[in-house]
Amino acid sequence: MFQPFLFPLFFALTILSFISSSESSSTPVFTYKIINTYPHDHQAFTQGLVFNEGLMYEGTGLKGKSTLRNTKLETGEVLKIRKLSDEFFGEGITVYGDRIIQLTWQSHIGFIYDKENFRLLKTFQYPTEGWGITHDGKQLIMSDGSANLYFLNPETLKEIGRIEVRDRNNLVTRINELEYINGEIFANIWMTNRIARIDPRTGRVTGWINLDGLSPFRDERTKVLNGIAYDAKNDRLFVTGKLWPNLFEIKLVPKE
Repeated sequence: MFQPFLFPLFFALTILSFISSSESSSTPVFTYKIINTYPHDHQAFTQGLVFNEGLMYEGTGLKGKSTLRNTKLETGEVLKIRKLSDEFFGEGITVYGDRIIQLTWQSHIGFIYDKENFRLLKTFQYPTEGWGITHDGKQLIMSDGSANLYFLNPETLKEIGRIEVRDRNNLVTRINELEYINGEIFANIWMTNRIARIDPRTGRVTGWINLDGLSPFRDERTKVLNGIAYDAKNDRLFVTGKLWPNLFEIKLVPKE
């Protein structure tokens, strides 16, 4: 999601207050160690990121610049790309079987593509904004920038359930890009350097990942952390951000 120029001061103060309270809570906090650094297209406004069968798939945003693409991890080379119509602001993506599912921000329209050739198979509609999307192998999991996560039937794309995300008693909002990893939902929290680890059964935040210092930028509200991908076969966690020149493989380290 993206609306930096309308970002009000009171919301910024709310974010800072929320981060401070989460630090002081009993919720575990993790930091990181950089394992590898890979090139990333600095013109890619990253909205969704997925590692699948050796390739990195990415959905990018901004009207007139939104794309679906896959790339070589090691070089960042774009192997295949499909541009969205200028009216759409691309958002999160997920790979489900032989299909790629891509959301749009405020158009209430999602796209389903053939994974191999990016051919559009069909569209679907949803009533909320579209931010992030992932799946647990049985159902799709979608965010809309609120504290809600929505579970969708992967065939009908209709809602079959939802949870409200909380850290102890505090609602967690601005939930953005999602990745399902080993039974947990990892979620970027927009406009922060934080990733929430969420129990998909209860919505409870089980941990926070603090990625302060990873961004190559300072005070750039458009170039924020966004993009989580996981290589399950080799247990590798990748993160990047909007317009970042690098993609990082990181290892989580408990904060002392």
